Amino acid sequence: MTLRLLFDDIRSTIQKICNNLGYPQTEFDVSEASRPEFGDVSCNIGFLLAKSLKKRPSEIAESIANEYKKDKGKLVTEVNAHSSGYLNFTANYPLLTKSVIQSSVQENYGQIDIGKNSKIVVEHTSVNPNKALHVGHVRNIIIGDTMARILQKACYDVRVLNYVDDSGLQVADIIVGFRYGGFSREPPKGQKFDHYCGDVVYVNITERYETDTTLAEKRSLILKELEGGLSDTAKFGDEITRRVLEEQLKTCWRLGVTYDCLNFESQIVRSKLWKDVFEKMKSMGMIELEKEGKNEDCWVIRTESEDDKVLVRSDGTATYIAKDIPYAAWKLGIADDPFYYKQYGTQRDGRILWETTLENTGTKLNFTGDAVITVIDSRQSRLQKIITKIMSDFKSKEGAYVHLGYESVTLSADTAKTLNLDTGGKSIQMSGRKGIYVNADYVLDILGVKTYEEAKKRNPDLNEVKLVQISEQVAIGALRYSMIKQDLDKIITFDMTESLSLEGDTGPYVQYAYARAIRILEKGGKAPNFDVSFNDLKTSYETSLAKTIGKFDIEVKDAAKNLSPKIIARYCYDLAVTFNAFYEHVKVLTAESEALVNARLCLVYSFKETLSKSLYLLGINAPERM
Repeated sequence: MTLRLLFDDIRSTIQKICNNLGYPQTEFDVSEASRPEFGDVSCNIGFLLAKSLKKRPSEIAESIANEYKKDKGKLVTEVNAHSSGYLNFTANYPLLTKSVIQSSVQENYGQIDIGKNSKIVVEHTSVNPNKALHVGHVRNIIIGDTMARILQKACYDVRVLNYVDDSGLQVADIIVGFRYGGFSREPPKGQKFDHYCGDVVYVNITERYETDTTLAEKRSLILKELEGGLSDTAKFGDEITRRVLEEQLKTCWRLGVTYDCLNFESQIVRSKLWKDVFEKMKSMGMIELEKEGKNEDCWVIRTESEDDKVLVRSDGTATYIAKDIPYAAWKLGIADDPFYYKQYGTQRDGRILWETTLENTGTKLNFTGDAVITVIDSRQSRLQKIITKIMSDFKSKEGAYVHLGYESVTLSADTAKTLNLDTGGKSIQMSGRKGIYVNADYVLDILGVKTYEEAKKRNPDLNEVKLVQISEQVAIGALRYSMIKQDLDKIITFDMTESLSLEGDTGPYVQYAYARAIRILEKGGKAPNFDVSFNDLKTSYETSLAKTIGKFDIEVKDAAKNLSPKIIARYCYDLAVTFNAFYEHVKVLTAESEALVNARLCLVYSFKETLSKSLYLLGINAPERM
């Protein structure tokens, strides 16, 4: 049993009581009580029935409480009607604690079947293959990867895609740099190719466009050749982008992120996807041919609140959105799949990574979904609204295509100083074009060095391999957690020093709680026996920890339904805070009796297992030593 089952039992009993009392059916909320003095669970049904019954909420709550007290069942010990109108319940803690502890050690603990194995596509990352991943990109990657993990825990059949824009302007910029900018095609010794392309070639060539107009003209020609797909320029572009992509993926894998398939824009452009979707849109009356004005002879989408969006220009060329619409239709299985698939390689977790190909020597697979979640920053909201509307019309279903937007990442003034940037004490917006950013590899390396030094100081007995492993896990945990703990609609100001703190709402703070639990269990010297009553776990610190552990599946459900990865980060933090309070106030190994020592060790083990599972959803490893 978990807290969710307690909630379900209370909800079911209230519904039966209302039926017996002749009260009208209504949707009501059963949730955790807002304050400890109100008990463990509260219900708002008194407020919801007040108007139809023409009674005070407290009077209705009192009538239900009186009926409930006649048969409280096994899970509830007290039922009270508060003067405010709420129904409050106190849990049977000996039974709840035993059930939570024994459930939490099961492998699938926290799993909840709201997906019913339906297919869902999560597309994220989609960084132009002309530069290394920077901290701003990392927010996208971590949001997408965390949501995929949460949805899998909620029993969805998840397919994770990475869209590779290998035919856009920024790829053309790199080609201009190599062909006409005088840059070597090989990076200096010791520098990753993606760092070299972004930090050196891309930044410098974009600066030179301002003074050399011939370079901009050459870029336009290169862009056309890229879209053609069969020229020497296209082949060279493919070579460059694949080298950059290879390095980007190394960074993603280092972060613990994996994918199912890479989708190349150049192949989408050259496939029949756009033609088929374009004809379908015309037949459904979703687009119109403009006959006059500035968009004369253009195919446009009518919008209510903004200017009409041009899909096809008067010269027959498709606009940017015309690439995104057929791709979205493909993800939802609306359009016939023109692709074959071949293996790109094997990822660090052993999963095969596939890639699209137009060559029929590949394999036919299916990476489409009944629903699609596309992770793109909020600056793309206008375009994504149009695509969402089109996909809803295609599927005749709301919510089939979801844009999961998020705000940008800025650098704190202190972190900017590490780049020799004088920001006047203010945070600064990153810009790949201007070279104002921090590469993800650099951040992980710096965080790794700092955590290595701290781990070595705390654990002088550990060997070099173990210290490096711990420092990498803590560095990745610090970065991933800092990207997840904020609301998606809030700008993140990233600070390297703050993210590593062992105090407050940080990844290392949560990881440290796990390491503490491991040390207690190690000192316990033997495996806990779970086949006991747990009636001796009576302190508020013990019952609070058991209750927090019991919320895991509720938090998974909430995060999956609301597409909010922050919910799991907040749960990890709450779990760590509750455990640390228990650690500070409750004796485990020196408890009054062997039975109590065992019961408390079981509770510590239960916490350890639940925190490990919840951190996994954030893509964070839980090190045994820190």
